[in-house]
Amino acid sequence: VRRSTSAFRPRTPASATMMKLVAALALVGSAVAFAPAQVGRTNTAVAGDFNAELGAQAPLGFFDPLGLLNDADQERFDRLRLVELKHGRISMLAVVGYLTTASGYRFPNFPADVPAGFKAWGALASTDDGKTILAQMMAFFAVAEIVNRDADWLDNEAEFVGDFRNGALDFGWDKFDDATKMKKRAIELNNGRAAQMGILGLMVHEQLGVSILPENVSGL
Repeated sequence: VRRSTSAFRPRTPASATMMKLVAALALVGSAVAFAPAQVGRTNTAVAGDFNAELGAQAPLGFFDPLGLLNDADQERFDRLRLVELKHGRISMLAVVGYLTTASGYRFPNFPADVPAGFKAWGALASTDDGKTILAQMMAFFAVAEIVNRDADWLDNEAEFVGDFRNGALDFGWDKFDDATKMKKRAIELNNGRAAQMGILGLMVHEQLGVSILPENVSGL
């Protein structure tokens, strides 16, 4: 069995510092996701009790080690939950896209010599066709940002934070009972949390030059 020796290279001071930074960022990013419920938490007239909220689940329960929700009201919790959901959804797409391109797959007529990962940006920017592709990507990002939000101008009320159907999309959601809806929302939330950690790990290892992908088919 052939073993790669790149994973056993000694860490340089720079790589060690970066890994410490990544660990700190991971802690901040997961601050309102996991961990034991706080004991003796102060409640005020505006403070909310978030121990029963979606995402505060076994085995760790409610988690706020940085105190982001100390004496917070429901509005602040909903704001942080919206940010968590949005980053989770983006990260799920990012992980799928990263692994798909790293496997060597390309859309029809897409330049075959464009590498995967961070190197793709420079490669695309170096040609006219690549610049066209980058412009199309930016346009898609703009449209996605516009449509994935509550449409305040419509006579429609979101069912929960992160519900951007705006009365137009359903896919059978309204036919589910409350227990099924909560289960599916919990699945999305947890997958998004995992994807945030996943894409962060993929990007950091690529920059460190120690890819964690099998066979490293695309030269990452």
